[in-house]
Amino acid sequence: EPDGAAVPAAAPKRSARRLWWAGLAAALLCAGVVSFYASASPDGLEKVAHDKGIDKKAEDHAAKDSPLADYGVKDISDARLSGGLAGVIGVGATLAVGSGVFIVVRRRRAAAESERG
Repeated sequence: EPDGAAVPAAAPKRSARRLWWAGLAAALLCAGVVSFYASASPDGLEKVAHDKGIDKKAEDHAAKDSPLADYGVKDISDARLSGGLAGVIGVGATLAVGSGVFIVVRRRRAAAESERG
C-alpha cells in the first residue's frame, strides 16, 4: 500500500446454502413450535370489527371447508398440534411456490443471455 494503510481483511465467505437452511429451520421453528404460544385473543382488526359491530355482517368464505381453514388442519382436534402442522404445511407450500418461481426466472434469464451471447 502506497500510504501504508492496512487493508481490511476480507469478510469470511458465507455459504448461501447454509443461510438457506438456517432460514428454513427458523421458519419451521416459528411455524411449528412458536405458533403454539400465539395469543388466542383477537388481533386489533378483529377487536375493532367486534366493537363496531362489523363482524355481525361477516359471511363464511369460499374456503371455509378446506383442509387448512382457520389456521388449523381439519380433523385434528388438538388446537396446538393442528395450528403448528398448518404452519409447517404453509412454510412448505411457500417454499415450493417460491422455489418454482425462482427456477422459472433463472431459466428465462439464462435463455435470454444465451440468445444474446
